[in-house]
Amino acid sequence: MGIVKISEQMHENLRLTSGALSRSINAQAEHWLRVGMLAELNPNLHYGEICQLLIQAERQVEPLTEERAA
Repeated sequence: MGIVKISEQMHENLRLTSGALSRSINAQAEHWLRVGMLAELNPNLHYGEICQLLIQAERQVEPLTEERAA
């Protein structure tokens, strides 16, 4: 984990948006980073398609259960 310096205007945008979407400021920033990264790597995709990719990626992450930990 690290520290990222952003402009005051971007921080204000994060604060407003995170409140409106019931996310923490950090969660909102990470969401925008993930969406932006996927948008740059896949310029032909629309926002809804990028969100679908994020959901699919989340489904592929299996939580560590007690059975798997043993």
